[in-house]
Amino acid sequence: MSSSVLHRFIQHVTQQHLFPTGKQVLLAVSGGVDSVVLAHLMRSAGYPFAVAHCNFHLRPVDCDRDEAFVRQLADGYGVPIHVAQFDTHAHAASHRQGTEEAARQLRYDWFAQLCALHGYPAILTAHHRDDSAETFFLNLLRGTGLSGLHGILPVQGSVVRPLLPFSRAEIEDYALRQGLTHVEDSTNASLLYRRNQVRHRLIPLLRQLQPTADTALATTIANLQHVEQLYTALLSPLRRQLVDPQPDGTICVSLRFDTLAALQPDPRGALRSQLLFELLRPYGFNAADVADILQCRTPGRRFLSATHQALLDRGQLLVQPLSSEPHDTEPSLSVETLQASAAQIDFRHLPPNQALFDAATLRQPLALRHWKTGDRFQPLGLAQGSQLVSDFFSDHKYSLLDKRRQLLLVDADDRILWIVGRRTAHPFRVTPASADLLLVTVG
Repeated sequence: MSSSVLHRFIQHVTQQHLFPTGKQVLLAVSGGVDSVVLAHLMRSAGYPFAVAHCNFHLRPVDCDRDEAFVRQLADGYGVPIHVAQFDTHAHAASHRQGTEEAARQLRYDWFAQLCALHGYPAILTAHHRDDSAETFFLNLLRGTGLSGLHGILPVQGSVVRPLLPFSRAEIEDYALRQGLTHVEDSTNASLLYRRNQVRHRLIPLLRQLQPTADTALATTIANLQHVEQLYTALLSPLRRQLVDPQPDGTICVSLRFDTLAALQPDPRGALRSQLLFELLRPYGFNAADVADILQCRTPGRRFLSATHQALLDRGQLLVQPLSSEPHDTEPSLSVETLQASAAQIDFRHLPPNQALFDAATLRQPLALRHWKTGDRFQPLGLAQGSQLVSDFFSDHKYSLLDKRRQLLLVDADDRILWIVGRRTAHPFRVTPASADLLLVTVG
């Protein structure tokens, strides 16, 4: 049995080209039976590796015990070891994450740093077939859609899971036959965690109902992986057609996809909803967000995910990272007084962030602000009357995000002197009669 497991392991790694077998890879070892078996198989197969262990300090005494065990294991194999100490609770609190999510982020961020620093071409984890089945059910219960039903993938970027063809029972039997010792995480038996409820209650029940449940689940997960690959390939041209990244980082997502042949007939809008979900999923929006967006008829409505905002604007969504809110940073404003008779400035060729004004026509201090409903100004060249700033925006085809970003320069009486970078106001222009000038720079 043990030799059969090793043979299958080597065959799987070789046939699937999971990692370069001649180069040292990074092996994540917790000290549990799964990672201990993976380390033994790697050693037995002659594949070079280094060990990485995370001490999350979540279980007093046990975490230090686990670290000592893994250090001894690496020393016994004569392989390099990297150990990281994490204050997981503090990280979870500061990032508003659950403990498991925080530990996962800390773990994989650190693995990536180790790979960049030491040149490891792959990170190996000990996830196995039962883990993949548990993940399938957890995602099924969360309603994550097709992408969550493919179980655990054998390769995701630099992360490789070479034990996925093996069940937990096979791994535990291998450890027993080889006389391998390991440490046991006391939380693995606790039913407080949903994964453990799936592991200890749901899957055993399925095995009682259907003795071939494990094989059937593995086949279904593999089929769903293939379906997802096909689905992604068919979605790609629609994504290129409907998603338009802008140079400033804004993502324009068109909502005008009713006429696409692929979405007809769609009397209940289910296909439209699914398509928009796929277009917005990379930006953290879920199915409930998509339903709200499709029902909304109010231009300018803002929708938020954990990482992005989306503004509804004229048949499209303008998606941006939350960190790029236009009010996040205060622009600089500098004002320099010049004598017209001595100034050597060609005001007709100023850079977009500079403007000249007749100092006598306005009242200081000057200030920058954003547009408000009802704002009016008299554009340069309009000798009589005024224009709504909103009409200026419409004439120049501003998007909602453009409107939110646009700065206005006003004087002490809140009169608009300049739509910054676009148009100055006629009453404050420089004329041959101007004596003192104000050179304004917005940075």
